[in-house]
Amino acid sequence: MTGTLAGALDARGIPPYPNKLKSTVQGTIEAPENVLKITTITTHFEVKVPAGKKEAAERALHVFDRGCPVAQTLKGCVTFNHTWDIEEYDPS
Repeated sequence: MTGTLAGALDARGIPPYPNKLKSTVQGTIEAPENVLKITTITTHFEVKVPAGKKEAAERALHVFDRGCPVAQTLKGCVTFNHTWDIEEYDPS
């Protein structure tokens, strides 16, 4: 998912590298019907964007999972929760 988000940011003129995108991921495992199963994946993104690009980054964060192969494969089986912090910086 992080790679897909990086591509979405890059397409909007927001460089995701180096050290501009970080993700922390946590899976929740439950045992419905006594079988272990990942039921939720929670991802927190920390994104550093050039000044003036925060709105574009927010748009990318709201839609990137529509183009993510992992998210689309697990859609309907796993709940995804995404949160983020966006920090603007002066690129000059």
